[in-house]
Amino acid sequence: MSSGPAAPWWPPTRSFTSGRWSLLIRDGELSEIAVDGRILLRGIRAIVRVADWVTVPWAVTSVDMTDASVTVHVEATEPQITGTLRAEIDGDRLTATVELEPAEELWTNRAGLIVLHPPALAGTPLVVRHPDGGRSPAEFPEAPAPHQPARDIAGLTWEQGGLRVDLGLEGDVFEMEDQRNWTDASFKTYNRPLSLPFPYRVGAGKHIRHGLTLSASRTTAQLASGAAVAPGRGVSSQGSGGQRPHVINLAATGPLPQLGLGAATAPDPAPESAGVDAAMGVATGVVAGMTDVPLLVELDLRTSSWRAAWERAAASGHPLDVRLVLEPADAADPANREKVRSAVNGLVGQRVLRMGAYAGGSPRHVSDAATIAVLREALDAAGLDLPVVGGARSHFTELNRGLDRLPADLDGLAVAMSPLFHDLGTPQLVESVAMQRILARRTVELAGETAGGAGVHIGPVTLRPPFNAVAERDHASPTRPDLTEGYGPALADATDPRQQAPELAAWTIASFAALAVPGVASISYFEQWGLRGVVGSDGTPYPVAGAFEALLGLVAPGDPAVTHGNSSAEPAPSGAAQLLSGDSPDGLLWAVGSTDGTRTTLLLANLHPVAREVRIHTPAGTITEHVEAASWVRRIVD
Repeated sequence: MSSGPAAPWWPPTRSFTSGRWSLLIRDGELSEIAVDGRILLRGIRAIVRVADWVTVPWAVTSVDMTDASVTVHVEATEPQITGTLRAEIDGDRLTATVELEPAEELWTNRAGLIVLHPPALAGTPLVVRHPDGGRSPAEFPEAPAPHQPARDIAGLTWEQGGLRVDLGLEGDVFEMEDQRNWTDASFKTYNRPLSLPFPYRVGAGKHIRHGLTLSASRTTAQLASGAAVAPGRGVSSQGSGGQRPHVINLAATGPLPQLGLGAATAPDPAPESAGVDAAMGVATGVVAGMTDVPLLVELDLRTSSWRAAWERAAASGHPLDVRLVLEPADAADPANREKVRSAVNGLVGQRVLRMGAYAGGSPRHVSDAATIAVLREALDAAGLDLPVVGGARSHFTELNRGLDRLPADLDGLAVAMSPLFHDLGTPQLVESVAMQRILARRTVELAGETAGGAGVHIGPVTLRPPFNAVAERDHASPTRPDLTEGYGPALADATDPRQQAPELAAWTIASFAALAVPGVASISYFEQWGLRGVVGSDGTPYPVAGAFEALLGLVAPGDPAVTHGNSSAEPAPSGAAQLLSGDSPDGLLWAVGSTDGTRTTLLLANLHPVAREVRIHTPAGTITEHVEAASWVRRIVD
């Protein structure tokens, strides 16, 4: 899990080219390592992870470049570590080394070199070389793999676009994990197997050194055909050349997902609900039924403030999607059962859409049969007939690894998403959107396999995780039973300054476009108000409020004028809107829409750092639109 302040929306980036090779230097990382324009590696990094898997943030002190080498010098202050990340080019071969030296005794879960592979390699066969000289077949998995797809790694070989790529590793034993589980756009090969004990001690002044050798040769078939090497298919934040429009095909795919907000976890005092709704520009009469937007509220029954959290959410007047978190011990324990009954009894007379329950505590954070049974028992005793959902309250990772714990009688499958888990950089944030589409489709498939085809409920979608799912203690405990301190994410490292950035509006529309696939019944974002909200604690709207308004407007097509940025036209009364959904051409340009049979509403989002022209094919016709960098456009088609 990453820690420390976030960089500006786009970090400073330098490019390096030598012969056939090119790469980018940003945030202390060597990124998008390419040969002949084809991206072979997503990144090479020096990494140090300490207690609870928190990532030590680097400061880049200098970058040295020659015609054939680049060296990045980094340092950390807590703990004190100096290091270098160096790449050298020698013809068809690139070598890279990571050298780290702690100034004091270091207890770490992982320290050294990690390699990130592009997600476009999914489904590609792989040969794994082992330290003992043996070889075994594997693959970059097509579907997100719950566990390591390759272990005991000394080297990897694969074919990619007419190239045979060979990666040799030294200095430790490596293994691979599928980081798409966390919406990272990569497979990660990392040092030190997780089967070994951690944390482990590195003495003061001890030198840590890892290295890799990367080579790419044309295959016999390519040499025979003389085929050119095409650009890589990996998602890139740098954009692509050329001026021709990118094309997106939208088709009607069924009902739109219900759009919701997370309940605020910020400290009291709370702004008046009417003031929050009005500040967003979506008060009744602008978008009818703003007070019908659901709030997703998580009540951690292990804390002293859960009652206060419930009371504040209920007082908002919004319908509620309630999730309970229980002690990880036996859910049927009398103390657990009493708390669940107390929480459920408080729902009587309230507008509640659905309920869910999770067993808290690492490494679980998922629903299980006992937890759901206790919830259903309490609902029956209170005379409440509500849909019961379950899944993972943290990341898709825990859902993917905990499917065997899920009961078969769920009315819906739930999962949360937070892209800034391993990395706080904006490239990670924008590239996560394409991974969200992969996970949304996979979760729908899992719902068909484990929950009888029940709908999928995604949320909350937040920038940083609401809690650290890999920490020994997964929740921050308030010292008071009221909300003077706030609760949950307000007490964790869960706030990101980009919550208030103008670019987050385009990101949110792109995220909704990626997640809105058939089978997804609801999507909830961020919080209603506060530092992690769509408006501030004083009711001042953040730019993302305009995106949320525009998404709500998909069910209420408006004036046929084009609106840009965070403005919008006044909508007309809603009809029976159908979702218009389609794939992105590059993972960074997205479109989503709705149609009621007479009018089509489209939202286009461009996550590139440069403007793009997009051609959208819809059942109502084709439009071409210019979208500025990291921005969005709303268009109505009669």
